[in-house]
Amino acid sequence: MRLIHTSDWHLGQALHGQDRDAEHVAFLDWLLGQVVQHSVDALLIAGDIFDTVNPPLKAQERLYDFIVAVHERRPALQILMIAGNHDSGARIELPAPLMKRLNAHAVGRIGWLADGGLDHARLLLPIPDAKGQVLGWCIALPFLRPAEVTGLADSEDYLSGIHEVHRRLIAAAEATREPGQPLIALSHAHMAGGAVSEDSERNLIIGSAEALPASLFPPSVAYVALGHLHKPQKVAGQTRIRYSGSPLPLSFAEVSYPHQVLLVSFDGEQLGQVESLLVPRAVDMLRVGPDSLAPVLAELEALAPLGLFDDHRPWLEVRVRLDEPQPDLRQRIETALAGKACRLVRIASEYAGTGSAETEALCGLDQLSPAELFSRAWEAQYGDPPDAQALDDFACLLQQVEQEDRP
Repeated sequence: MRLIHTSDWHLGQALHGQDRDAEHVAFLDWLLGQVVQHSVDALLIAGDIFDTVNPPLKAQERLYDFIVAVHERRPALQILMIAGNHDSGARIELPAPLMKRLNAHAVGRIGWLADGGLDHARLLLPIPDAKGQVLGWCIALPFLRPAEVTGLADSEDYLSGIHEVHRRLIAAAEATREPGQPLIALSHAHMAGGAVSEDSERNLIIGSAEALPASLFPPSVAYVALGHLHKPQKVAGQTRIRYSGSPLPLSFAEVSYPHQVLLVSFDGEQLGQVESLLVPRAVDMLRVGPDSLAPVLAELEALAPLGLFDDHRPWLEVRVRLDEPQPDLRQRIETALAGKACRLVRIASEYAGTGSAETEALCGLDQLSPAELFSRAWEAQYGDPPDAQALDDFACLLQQVEQEDRP
């Protein structure tokens, strides 16, 4: 059996207010080609399919057009996807009856039976071949919100609830599979030791107890396909527990990441090989600076001039170190960029000796995270940044709002 593991598409994402649909189209076209070329049996999408719980219609069209295109080219291939913390679980499950006709299966939330047991049937997904023979089993673990896991008979809080869900579901999978069928976990979570991109990854769990241990997945699980962290990485040094990473850099902090999907093969119940398939970058992202103003302007003036393919001009971030505020900073930067083949989306100014920085971007408040907005409002009201307890209390309130999961 072979599959492709990918995650964190963030369809509908805007980079400081700039639409990125062309980049997503290029990625999906490339991914379709990889699915066909490598004759995989399944495509796993480990959450954060969309960038927001209310994605624009165009983003939804991209997903469903892709599913149809895959089914036309590879009718027997299974597409298995779960909701991430950016997604609405209810929304991605809404077209489930139609998607099943295309061998696409979306799990947005875990379910419970009337007797209080976990609804294993909807969370254990078989991976059949073209003849209907089951090759392996996928354990679907969408992002677990507090209301879904707290209050279990064997758990006391959010984290113990998460452990209990994993224990029950993996035990059910072990009892279901037959010899020779590998177990693959598909999960959206923050695992202990994972490297985080601060600019574009939203905290998953209330307070500081965020990271989950690799021990959640016993050796009987041959491969764990993770989503949430945008940097490709192994968990606890284990080849079988992997983040594929995001296929596009979602902020300038991610420019140096090797954006990829993973081609995973199995030998019976055991993991075989894991191969990285690098995603071509349709639009480059440039960072100039940090440096003082004169060398930054010189570097901007040396950029390539406009050509014929303006739609693929790189996104540009400019970072400048200043001794004092420069009221005409934006004007001077824009003058240096006149006729250049790039699109300015962000200017960051850092003042020497203070360590403070100001950011000017072609965006509004919608580009700031809720936690950033809360911290700014708190400091404006009280004169000091919020302490750890205030941040934890705000995170708790935010979780309560997000768990409503309204489409």
